[in-house]
Amino acid sequence: MPLYQSGVSDVGVESSASALSWGPVIGGAVAAAATALILLLLGAGVGLTMVSPWSGESASFTTVSITAAIWFVVVQWLASALGGYLTGRLRTKWAGVHTDEVFFRDTAHGFLSWALATVLVAGLAGSAFTSLVGGGVQALASATSTATIAGATSGSADNTGPNVAAEYFTDALLRPQDLRNRAQTDDAAAVAEVSRILLNSATAGSMPDEDKTYLSAVVASRTGLTPEEAKARVDAVLQRIDQAKIETQEAADKARKSASTTAMLGALSLLVGAFIASAAAALGGRQRDDEEAALIAKF
Repeated sequence: MPLYQSGVSDVGVESSASALSWGPVIGGAVAAAATALILLLLGAGVGLTMVSPWSGESASFTTVSITAAIWFVVVQWLASALGGYLTGRLRTKWAGVHTDEVFFRDTAHGFLSWALATVLVAGLAGSAFTSLVGGGVQALASATSTATIAGATSGSADNTGPNVAAEYFTDALLRPQDLRNRAQTDDAAAVAEVSRILLNSATAGSMPDEDKTYLSAVVASRTGLTPEEAKARVDAVLQRIDQAKIETQEAADKARKSASTTAMLGALSLLVGAFIASAAAALGGRQRDDEEAALIAKF
């Protein structure tokens, strides 16, 4: 009894033709990839009209980000639907195959077309994807490492890492008793030492009282302020440093969350795109078989 009537395969009988037709898969994948690239370029062009270097004439960062995310989802779904449909319509008719098997093969071809198109687009836009992921990792590292922040603010490659700690403790050992004379006669040494003290406190998260006293004495010597006024200035600067560190960490954490949300949204969009491509391929294959059957019945 034929397979399409009984639904039972013939034991020992195997078709010489492969169930996988690479031609339609490749054709659908290329069409999907080209469509995705065109739509992405179109979206980039429209997105650039939303930003402006002039104050008050540019959309907010949130608006631009949400719009870009929505457009990415639309591009993924449209390209997947087109590629899957073309894959289903272009494949040859499978004769003597059960309807359920035809449906499975069509959906499998649509999925393979989507997968190939995704690999092509990822290869062409790999730098953007790598930049996105790298930005998220860098934001996470910045949010969890105050030492990195302190090193970034030093302005010198020599003022980072163990060198700062070594020079700081060396300064503490050789710190003179006559602070006024040191501050007035050796500007470069005083500035460098104050910088190392600030960097060390930024890395450690706090400044020892003896360092605060020393900084207050140096500031008083260089500026002519009273000890009380110098101490107040030091405290104010330390508060500004702490606030800058908090703002940097908050910005890094916000960037990390944004990168995480974008990655999860992209993964969900790709999964939905795979489903759309599979369904479109099944639809295209069914329409192809129905039209061919109608044409045969007509004649």
